[in-house]
Order: sequence, then C-alpha cells, then structure tokens
Amino acid sequence: MRFKAIFILLFFAVLKANAAPDVDTIIIKTDNSSERIANDLDSLVNTWYVKIAIKNKLTEYQGDTVPLQVPDTVYVNRLSKINSIISLPFNNIIRNHIEVYTIRQREKFCAVLGLKDYYFPMIEDVFDSYGLPAEFKYMAVIESALNPNAVNRRSGAAGMWQFMYSTGRMYGLTINSIVDERKDPVKATHAAARYIKDLYDIYKDWVLVIAAYDCGPGNVNKAIKRSGDKKDYWGIYYRLPRETRGYIPQYIAAAYAVNYYAEHNLVPLPLNIPVATDTIMVNKDIHLAQISEVMNIPLGELQALNPQYKTGLVPGTSKPQSLTLPVNHLSDFINLNDTIRQYKPDLYLSKSTRIADPTRSTYITTDIKGKTKLIYSVKDGDNIGFISEWYKVGLSDLRNWNNIYRNNIRVGQKLVVYVDPAKSEYYSKINTLSFPEKQAMVGKAAASNTQPVATTLGPGEIEGDYITYTVRKGDSIWDIVKMFDSVTTTQVLSLNNITDPSKIKVGQKLKIKKKS
Repeated sequence: MRFKAIFILLFFAVLKANAAPDVDTIIIKTDNSSERIANDLDSLVNTWYVKIAIKNKLTEYQGDTVPLQVPDTVYVNRLSKINSIISLPFNNIIRNHIEVYTIRQREKFCAVLGLKDYYFPMIEDVFDSYGLPAEFKYMAVIESALNPNAVNRRSGAAGMWQFMYSTGRMYGLTINSIVDERKDPVKATHAAARYIKDLYDIYKDWVLVIAAYDCGPGNVNKAIKRSGDKKDYWGIYYRLPRETRGYIPQYIAAAYAVNYYAEHNLVPLPLNIPVATDTIMVNKDIHLAQISEVMNIPLGELQALNPQYKTGLVPGTSKPQSLTLPVNHLSDFINLNDTIRQYKPDLYLSKSTRIADPTRSTYITTDIKGKTKLIYSVKDGDNIGFISEWYKVGLSDLRNWNNIYRNNIRVGQKLVVYVDPAKSEYYSKINTLSFPEKQAMVGKAAASNTQPVATTLGPGEIEGDYITYTVRKGDSIWDIVKMFDSVTTTQVLSLNNITDPSKIKVGQKLKIKKKS
C-alpha cells in the first residue's frame, strides 16, 4: 500500500511537470530576481549627474518613505490602462518587483525617473524609426536603470542595453581599449532596435523576443525544443534560465512604476542634464580633459555625455568620431578647436598616457569566485566549439571571458578558462594533449573536425559565392550567424528556404553568402 501511494504521488508529479503552466503559479515559485533591480539602482547613484543631484539635494530631497497600501484590484486596474503590445498580468511576485521601485529603493528609483525624461524621447524616436513598439523602452530600465555606464561584472555586458561583447560587435558597435560604443546611448539603442527586429523575425512573438533579449536566442531555442516545440513564453517557462523567468515580471513592474510613480508619492530627481545637446564629428584626436580645462566644462559632465570614450580620448585621427556637447558650448568649441588640441598635448594625447580612467567603468575580465583559472594556448586545427567541449564550458562563457568576436581565434592565442576546482588537475592536462587525445576525452574521433579552425576567414567549406556550413549538435541559427561577417539571420533563413529556425538538424548543410 505504501509503494502504491508513492507511485500515485510520482504519477501526478509527472503530470504536473508536463502540464501547461499557470502564470500565477509559475512566477510565485521563482522570486529571486528583485535583487537585480536593487543592484542596478545601487550602481546608478555613481553616475555623474545623479551624484551631483543627490549631493545638491541631500537635505531636502528624501521623498515620502511611508509605504502606500495598494489593493491588488488597483494594481490590476492600473496595469490594464497601460498601452502595451503584450499582456501585463498581475500577481504577488509582480507586486514584489513593483515594491522594489516604489518602496524599498524608492529614493534611487527617483533618479531613474529623472533620467527617463532625457533618454526615453531618444529611445522612442529610434524605436519608431524601426517600427518597434515604443513600450520596449521599459527594457532599458531593467537592463541598466538607464545607466549608459552600467557594466555587469559577472557577464561583461555593458551599456544601457547591456550588450555582450560579441553581440555588440555583431551589430556594428566599436569595442576596443579606447572606445566602447555599447555605452553610447544613441548607437547602442540603434543596435538594440536591430537586435530586437532580428529576434522578432525568428519568433514572431514579442514576449519571446523579450525573453531572448535577456538570455539569448540559443537558450530560448533550447527551451522550445525541450518543451515539445511549444512557442509560447509560459509554455517554455520551466525550460528557461532561472533569471529569465523573472524578466517578464520585472518588465511589468518597470512599466507600472514609470507610469504610476506619482500615485506612490514619488518625485523624479531633478537632474541638470542639458536638454539641448548637439553632436559634432571630430577628425583629429582630442581629449575630454582638454575640452574641460580650456572651456571650463566639468569633466564629469563631458564624460556623462560621451560615455563611450573609456579613457577620455576621442580618437578622431583613426576615423571621424562623434562628440556630444551642450548646445550653448558648441560654437565656442568650434572657435577654440585648435587652441583645445594644442593644450597639454604631451599629457593628454601621448600614447603612453592613453590609459583607462580608473574612476570609470571599463570592460575587465576578473577571476570568478569559486572557479579555478586555467590558460589554454590555441593550436592549429582548434576552434572554440571544440575547446568549450574539452573543458565542458559554455560557448558564450568562453567568448565572454576572452572578448572573442564571432568565434574567431588564432593559433598561439592564450584563452582564459574557468573550471571546477575539484577537476582543475584533470582539465589542466588538456593544454598539453594532442588533438586526437582531446577529442577522445569527449568521445569523438579527430576526423570530426567540421567546426571553424583558428582563422579569421569564417567556418565551413567555400564553394563559389557561398560558404557551406554543416550543422552540429547544439547549434542554433543564431549561433551559426554569429560565426560569419556581414550576414543576418533573415538572410540565412531565406537563402536556405527555412521557415522554422528551431527545426534545423544536425548534419544539415547551410549556404552562407560570402562577404563581398
């Protein structure tokens, strides 16, 4: 009888696991993401305009910290009145996220409200030019709290739209030791719009687009496959990464808090960001500190308006670069252009002084807590797909740790790999093994090398005007596209007559148009 009871319990547990999930039940079971909101808001107070505003208003600007008791019916009614292309449901976990903004971090959220008046019009204008829903601007609130200098120290994602290195480069953003256009609000917003459009071309579902923006289309495709080809966010919910399960509730909370902050006695922090700014192209090197000292503009303000210049140097000599200035300073800058460049050039324009400003956020690969750091030297015939398999680490992790663009690696390159300390001795031997020995470790023959070798020419076999790529286990259309220059997901799908990108098969041959 006891075994029968256990069997019945297990039977119903399996049924529940395979049943269509209930929205309220789903979200309530996984509320661990409100920390993300709090952390983003904490980092926001370090931005220049916010620091100045808080300092100036320290004694008088505290806000009403008395929590308002809002009935659930009021939340539901208010959410129903927000213009949104996606449904905005309500439950206890969404309430919890709303309260992070309206109660627990209310003073810091007032800074976001101050920033939205500066950044939202720009985001709306860019999204409108791409035919995207304007309400997707709320994604920038949960990605970075509207902080262009935001850097995720764990993943390396940067900027207002939190682009990873490889994705940012894929969408045309310049990222190097001097310039990081992920932090350029305008250029990054254009890149985000193109990314969102490409995701919609894949999924034709805005909620899945939002989820894929957070965790990557590869993870969403895996969730779809593991859920029996379900293409509904709630249908694949349990198969998504845990953090992404909280992303839609965060989106709903951000939409609510931005629209109904006044009802919670919140007042936007008055930020002295110049409403009128203009951009001028410079074609010679110039340093923000030179402009600051000659024109008597606070350096912090120039850095805030031009966050993409990591060292303060605007490298116009290599190619024309944009410089954003308050409109009232633009004519003076033009008139003083030569004087500014001749001001302390040995100090500000010398190559030996072009180092990152330690007071500003930069892309830094740091050791990962609880992991052992190993170094692997790339050898002839290697590719990052093989290396990730040998060390049993994710492709995206390997790219992020090493700032790898599109999977391109070169012979002799040193790659950082983080592994489980308990297995570090085992993995440390990989660097000395031959290619057949490394393949044997993962149960594969050396002859199975169909992945790109250490080269910058792109993977696959070249045939005329096309490259033929053979799909391997774990590939998604998105992962494949990232390996090649100057192609888009839509182009690859069209060229290969693929209507459902989630149904590509191992061994399938895909034609990729060569870069002209």
